[in-house]
Amino acid sequence: MASESKNLKWWILFTVIIGTFLGRLDSSILNLALPKIIENFGISVSSAGWIATAYIIANAVFVPIWGKLGDTIGRKRVYLWGFGIFIVGSVLCGLAWNLGSMILFRIVQAIASSADYPTAMAIITVTFERGKERAQALGIWSSSFATAVILGPLIGGPLIDSFGWRSVFFVNIPIGLLGVFMAMKFVKESISTRKTNEFDWSGAINLGIILSSLVLVLDQGGSWGWFSTRSLILYFVIVLFSFLFYHFEKNHREPIIDFKFFKNPVFVGTLTNNFIVFMGMMGGVFLIPLFAQTFLGYNATQSGYLFIPMAVFMMLSAQIGGRLVGKVKSNKVIFVSTAIAALGLYLFSLFLDPRSSALDVIIPLSIFAFGMGLGMAQRTSLIANAVPEHEIGVASSILALVRNIAGGFGIAIFATVLENSIKSNVLNLTQSSVLNSTDPSVIQQFMSLIILKAQILGYIGVFKLSALFVLVGAIAILFLKLNKETPNKVKVHVE
Repeated sequence: MASESKNLKWWILFTVIIGTFLGRLDSSILNLALPKIIENFGISVSSAGWIATAYIIANAVFVPIWGKLGDTIGRKRVYLWGFGIFIVGSVLCGLAWNLGSMILFRIVQAIASSADYPTAMAIITVTFERGKERAQALGIWSSSFATAVILGPLIGGPLIDSFGWRSVFFVNIPIGLLGVFMAMKFVKESISTRKTNEFDWSGAINLGIILSSLVLVLDQGGSWGWFSTRSLILYFVIVLFSFLFYHFEKNHREPIIDFKFFKNPVFVGTLTNNFIVFMGMMGGVFLIPLFAQTFLGYNATQSGYLFIPMAVFMMLSAQIGGRLVGKVKSNKVIFVSTAIAALGLYLFSLFLDPRSSALDVIIPLSIFAFGMGLGMAQRTSLIANAVPEHEIGVASSILALVRNIAGGFGIAIFATVLENSIKSNVLNLTQSSVLNSTDPSVIQQFMSLIILKAQILGYIGVFKLSALFVLVGAIAILFLKLNKETPNKVKVHVE
């Protein structure tokens, strides 16, 4: 019986990994399909950007709502709802006939996908009760995020080339149905003994407005202008509704986000570290495929190949990190892992060049991935252990929000830094360079080299800055004072 129970735990883990993997795989594959969608619908690149923006906004808004519902009406039930709606949304996206229908159906997918993170983490936390085993399971689960992002281009390229862009949505159907079947068979329902008598709709609406405005300005602020009228209006909306959100939440009996979490130094410290690290990480890593395709001449599929070793190293180090739980303090493991990740980012600034080989990209990326994977279990389990079990879903949804918002900040800020840096470098290089020729072809070649050098220096500067951000996150975690690393047990009802 004990052996059966142990095997069931790992089947449950594998089941939730399918859901997590599928949601992230879908997003990463879509990026490859966008050029074909643009051509098919006859739309501009900027218009197509709203397909991704709408998805991100809807996902961010509904993560805390699903997290709260999962804690109160049952994690398995919410997980199955999310899976079912995602399959329906995938079919609808595959049948989309214009931009408007695609945006609407991607919102349906995003709402469904947002149910996965908080409920999956809660299911794992309830299933794996021992701290060490739980951390190992959370580490394995967390590594599936990176694996899906990396495998997306490898799977998506052949699918699109052979069957068209609609196939990237239809492929979700068999995988999704398998996930639903496994969830029904293996996952047990877990319901907190604390029932919600009144759902916090005012908090959900206020938070939705805040997150929608924040994601929108982060996504579009670069093209609109960070101090344009539209951006300033969104800043005002964010501040106003943040005030209203805080006022309503602190007086609500069952708030969608309980501010008492933020009185917990472990919870706040871990969230802060996640924000800093993921901001630096996303701010740097999103540039790698862009650099490979712009300067090294790789296509999208070839760029994806560069990330295969990253997946291997991240999964390997996640296993090592999980085994360190209980043997080494979590903040020390996170420090070492984050410092290694910072080293990987810094190495990009040394190796990047238009003549760089694939190894010049793979080696720093693998070091970075090894570092991130090593502390994955500790990052997630610290949040899981810092709150009562009946609020795991809400806590994990806050973690997901922080990581997503940090990533959005990182991409927006570092993209702006790159653009401004390139402009500044062009001016500085032009002023400090001398050309003793009036031949137009020589002048044109001279300016091309100036611009190329300015771009390379811009990328180098961004990777140094992202490495610095991640290193600050590594140092900051050392000041986090941890209590005994055992879960705060709260009775839950398991059916």
